[in-house]
Amino acid sequence: MDAEHVLVTGGAGFIGANLVRWLVRHHQAQITVVDKLTYAGNRRYISELVDEGTVELVVADIADREAMEGLFSRSDFDGVFHLAAESHVDRSIAGPEAFLKSNVEGTFCLLECARQAWDKGKPGRFLHVSTDEVYGSIEPPGAFSEDSPYDPSSPYAASKAASDHFATAYHRTFGMDVVITNCSNNFGPYQYPEKLIPVVIASLRDGRSVPVYGDGQNVRDWLYVKDHCRALIEVFDRGRSGQCYNIGGRNEWTNLDLVERICDLVDERLGRPMGRSRQQIEFVADRPGHDRRYAIDATRIHRELGWKAGTDFETALDRTVGWYLDNLERLWGV
Repeated sequence: MDAEHVLVTGGAGFIGANLVRWLVRHHQAQITVVDKLTYAGNRRYISELVDEGTVELVVADIADREAMEGLFSRSDFDGVFHLAAESHVDRSIAGPEAFLKSNVEGTFCLLECARQAWDKGKPGRFLHVSTDEVYGSIEPPGAFSEDSPYDPSSPYAASKAASDHFATAYHRTFGMDVVITNCSNNFGPYQYPEKLIPVVIASLRDGRSVPVYGDGQNVRDWLYVKDHCRALIEVFDRGRSGQCYNIGGRNEWTNLDLVERICDLVDERLGRPMGRSRQQIEFVADRPGHDRRYAIDATRIHRELGWKAGTDFETALDRTVGWYLDNLERLWGV
């Protein structure tokens, strides 16, 4: 990676913390993290990197114009990895305003501050990280390509769609070097235990019921977070300016099948009789606007940049289950 000083927004969150750790391990760039440290951001995810001076952590809101202008004015960023976002669909249904402020206003603020800073000095690259949820639902055997029309169903998806459009507009209107990625469902370490996989693991460990929406047949494409980090670096380094890249794991699972597989892995790790954990599954009323199926066509990033998901799904899932069993209480008191 050629960038000398990169800003990672949301770098104390799930994907952000994994990306920061990847950058520290594999690249020599100076790294500044900006994170509001809301419930899903946790200083402990990157604490040893901050304490040893490898990473600078700035606690601030990306929608705070004065704070972001100050950050860009005193730093020589030549790259931005923009991952900061409110991301939980259920929370967006209960309180959509926070998603408007963080995902739309925050992205606009960052784009504008980066544009102004780079217009005055050395230009940089802005990587905007988004989601496949902007495309809505798709029937089998189809898959979302970068040319698929946007059709968001939830307030979360709508806020990310709007931020994607702002990023594209800043490239087309102002000539900013912007690239966009839309990824499928991530899993792996450091994900706050409100998302499906860590929720299931915590519930199984504690003997609580495991809620499954509707009939459990909603399909998601699962991507190991470390494969995602590799993809982000490839796009940042070699992606075409103004281009969008879909990132997917080619691992489609129904929610029910995935939950049952996690049940079996938990039984194995905790020495329980096989099948015991499956008895904790409980079907609950479906979520409003629940998209039936997501599937990513990652042909473009493979063809242009040579990236593809390289981690065996079963191995990564087993590793993830073990990591949460070891860390739920230490990191979140769960």
